[in-house]
Amino acid sequence: MLFVRYENWKSFLRFYPLTSLIALANIVVFLLMTFNGGSQNSATLVEYGALTNLIGYDQWWRTFTAMFVHIGFDHLLFNTFAIIVFAPPLERLLGTLRYGVLYFASGLIGNIISLELYRQSSEGHLAAGASGAIYGIYGAFLYIALFQRGMLDRVSRQTIYTILGLGLVYTFIMPGIGIWAHLGGLISGFFIYGLLLRLTGLERRWQRIYQRYEQAMKEQQMREQQMREEQERNDPKL
Repeated sequence: MLFVRYENWKSFLRFYPLTSLIALANIVVFLLMTFNGGSQNSATLVEYGALTNLIGYDQWWRTFTAMFVHIGFDHLLFNTFAIIVFAPPLERLLGTLRYGVLYFASGLIGNIISLELYRQSSEGHLAAGASGAIYGIYGAFLYIALFQRGMLDRVSRQTIYTILGLGLVYTFIMPGIGIWAHLGGLISGFFIYGLLLRLTGLERRWQRIYQRYEQAMKEQQMREQQMREEQERNDPKL
């Protein structure tokens, strides 16, 4: 099962440095907001970089800072859990740099779409959270589940489909959810992952790894077969 974490904290920090840094940054920003007006206070959220269409506060840089701002403890808890559980395998698969490109690009694209739509609205909007980037991770795993099935076991594929299905239902039925951040992040992660495979040589590298793995498995099976045959010859009772 790909999404079960077996590492202790020391190993987690060593193997997944960027994921650890992102989770830590989310927690630090949340604590700063908590002690400076509260994480559900509109003025505090705007001050710390939440996304809004309020005149004078709809700057483009908020599409980045909003990824580290969370509205209430539940929001932080759910997103941090998703980051700790689902992001590490992708950081190992892609490498820290490529993973960072996918994570932040997905979050930025989702937030840019949201900000532009908010600007077209006559109502006031305030949004924040790492959900767009997290859905980018889901999008990457959806690509793997559909086109690189051999990389995932059956339970992991089912987990991805279940999380995506529940997440999309939750996105559309719950009020106040950033629909376009979620959808924009999901679609972006799907295509960015595919581009990274082709533009960075990862696909060729993994093909070579698969070939070596398959060859090793065949050799192991042959050795086991030979051992069974030798055991049968040496022990007539078998």
